[in-house]
Amino acid sequence: MYYAPPQEIATEVFATLPERLRVKGRRSGWSFGKDHAVLHSFLEGPSFDREGNLLLVDIPYGRVLQLSPAAEWSVVAEYDGWPNGLKLHRDGRAFIADHKRGIMQLDLRTGTVTPVLEQVRREGFKGANDLTFASNGDLYFTDQGQTGLQDPSGRVYRLRSDGQVDCLIDNVPSPNGLVLSPDETALFVAVTRANQVWRLPLHPDGTTSKVFAFITLSGGLTGPDGLAIDREGGLAVAHAGLGCVWLFDSLGQPRYRVQSCAGLATTNLAFGGPENRTLYITESDTGTVLRAQTPVVGQKMFSHREHQA
Repeated sequence: MYYAPPQEIATEVFATLPERLRVKGRRSGWSFGKDHAVLHSFLEGPSFDREGNLLLVDIPYGRVLQLSPAAEWSVVAEYDGWPNGLKLHRDGRAFIADHKRGIMQLDLRTGTVTPVLEQVRREGFKGANDLTFASNGDLYFTDQGQTGLQDPSGRVYRLRSDGQVDCLIDNVPSPNGLVLSPDETALFVAVTRANQVWRLPLHPDGTTSKVFAFITLSGGLTGPDGLAIDREGGLAVAHAGLGCVWLFDSLGQPRYRVQSCAGLATTNLAFGGPENRTLYITESDTGTVLRAQTPVVGQKMFSHREHQA
């Protein structure tokens, strides 16, 4: 380690999935590869709506859940799918990266889920994992499936706002969370099974080249999962299987370690709170949402009101 030890930041439990919403006695095909085949839930994809509610997906049981600012739980949607990531478009629509069905769209008013992109060139996806939006409405998403060091064939796609689909890269060993730099000239991708975060330069012609490992982590039982970015270009990296979130500066230097007060499955995260300084983290094994106050300010995501202004 060439850097000083990062400063520790404590977490607290913001909310725990209540018993009435924990699934019992059911199995899901998504549970393949997990230590236990019967799961009460697996929370992921935290994203705030324009009213300040935290939206979450429950992957194995096809649910989208809502957690109010007062920590009250409700079910927004339940459908035949494995929703893995969720983000809001600048016009207020919710989009889902579904491991089984591709890219889906959710009407938050009715709970209706409809397909947006289920295949490319007549071929289905390995298993869509996470997604993020550019300011022009372009959607970037990862196609992870069961890829890893044994099969480095995961892909990163861009679905342009005009409907064109581009495969930016197709040799990734387990592409997972992703986020754009504040100036949108680079795309950061968590490469879980390589324990790295890759940086993809985005050129004016829409291509990428000279992709490199921006951050290489160590240890843990899984690897980097969800990503978020702060206003200065620093990365927040959820390290699933190590029970923490790393906060790096814009040069990839570790500054802070946000430690889980629950389990090790710190899978994803989102900035929120009045000043966007609060980090909300899903701990999926316990069905818990953690939060921590950070010294950095999260990059503001596009909201419905901003789009209308």
